[in-house]
Amino acid sequence: MTTEQTTSPSRAGVGIAAGGLSQSVRGGLQILDTISLAIAPGELVAIIGASGAGKTTLLEILARVRRPTAGAVTYDGVAGAGAIGFVPQDDIIHRELPLARTLRYAARLRLPLTTGSIEVSERVAEVLAELRLTERAAVPVGLLSGGERKRASIAVELLTRPGVFFLDEPTSGLDPAIAVELLRVLRTLADAGTTVVLTTHQITDVDRCDRVVVLTRQGRLAFTGTPAAAREFFGLRSLVEVHLRLDEATHPAEWPDRFAAQRDAGPPAGTIDDGGIAAPAPRQVRRLRQWVVLTVRNAEIVVRNRLTLAILLGSPLMVLGMFALLFRPGAFEPTRPSPTVTVMILFWIAFGGFFFGLTYGLLQICTELPILRRERLAGVRLVPYLMGKVTVLLPLLALVDLALLGVLRGTDRLPPVDGPEFAALYATLLLSSAAALALGLLCSAAVSDAAQATLMLPMLCFPQVLFVGAILPVPAMAVGGQWLSYAMSNRWAFEGLGHTAGVERLWRDGNSPLGPPLLATYGDTFSRPVWVNWLVLGGFVVLFLGATWAVLVRRDSHGAT
Repeated sequence: MTTEQTTSPSRAGVGIAAGGLSQSVRGGLQILDTISLAIAPGELVAIIGASGAGKTTLLEILARVRRPTAGAVTYDGVAGAGAIGFVPQDDIIHRELPLARTLRYAARLRLPLTTGSIEVSERVAEVLAELRLTERAAVPVGLLSGGERKRASIAVELLTRPGVFFLDEPTSGLDPAIAVELLRVLRTLADAGTTVVLTTHQITDVDRCDRVVVLTRQGRLAFTGTPAAAREFFGLRSLVEVHLRLDEATHPAEWPDRFAAQRDAGPPAGTIDDGGIAAPAPRQVRRLRQWVVLTVRNAEIVVRNRLTLAILLGSPLMVLGMFALLFRPGAFEPTRPSPTVTVMILFWIAFGGFFFGLTYGLLQICTELPILRRERLAGVRLVPYLMGKVTVLLPLLALVDLALLGVLRGTDRLPPVDGPEFAALYATLLLSSAAALALGLLCSAAVSDAAQATLMLPMLCFPQVLFVGAILPVPAMAVGGQWLSYAMSNRWAFEGLGHTAGVERLWRDGNSPLGPPLLATYGDTFSRPVWVNWLVLGGFVVLFLGATWAVLVRRDSHGAT
């Protein structure tokens, strides 16, 4: 028996050497157990095994998406190897954009800075033609068929001509004809020099590959070699029965031990010397260019998704309508002020700005974490990514906040302030929205999906209602509540709005008998210069954005090497 494999000398892909790979999770559960294998440049390799055998885990470790508990993965140093291509099982690309636009943005994030627009267009057209997607270039990704989306996901990685290409279950969920077509594409890539490694449940895919890696249910290596050698090793006419053959073993280590003994007798051809091996690094695009590309892409996604745009602009308009119905005109009239009403008006204005910012940011990251993870592998930096979100969303918030204050002022539901005072009110509200937006981004980065983010919304809003100092003045709170109020960004917006609106003067000099006692209850709440509140709100923005960056870095460190 032999596991020898002949590799075409024309191939110039990236060789992979894995030594002693093990992976365990909390509780000591072993997913992979001491796996060593070598993949020659330009090979098409399939990883197979029963569900739970660790196929995806092994693929992610080989692709350096996940760090192993033990062992190491090295790539050879072939000149011009290029970036690593990784295509997860899910089609994680933005579905709102036309296919060609999606690829153009991906190209500008991945290709060198010197690549011009004409070259980008040519590269996109070339990849579309290569994957037979040219006629679908103008179709939004979300309207493509399952097989077309899979090829589109592959197209994103082909833009950089990676020297090594990893795919997790690329034929999963596809009808047989489309799956065969996709395997032909991968075969063509391997023949052209790209090393291709994939996982699959479809055993029929294996016969189109150069090498097969077989894992047991315990995450051990049962065999690696050509499909023909695998059939000979397991004594099978077809590898369809390989899982059954593994399960029939008298003990779990029977086949791994038999293969280890055979390999010790003579290593298969294609074993790679891992001396002096280095991994090809992703091509870095400058942060400024990344920021510009991500900002433009985010804006286009928002504009093309009419439902999202309607929510972003429509929900503030609905809240504004409710405010207009709720607040009566003339509450700030100096000759007959209504102190309790002015408190509520200022509080709900501040809370409106907070709510708009929070809801804008809360779903921004969690809904595209897989896309971010994939683009991080391509060299996208976190600071341009976050700034791209802020650059698109903050102008929308600025427009909404201006409309809120403008309509309330025009309908006599704000004090008769002049230009500078109105500008101060606007600056306070916008800073409040920016702080809430940063908080929303932080929470979005910390959760795993949109459902978790939605559940966080009331948890984040209730403290900003109770501990701001409007319903119960801060001086009247228990000591714990007073300390907690310092952490409420909405408190500083509420106090800044009250200072600029002149509620101290209004309550003190007005004709309402409620003014002086209410002023005594609030103490010096509205006495601070408004710039102090701006400074605190700006600090919240920086703090929350910095924390968002740290959370994403931590998530990266748990997966990538």
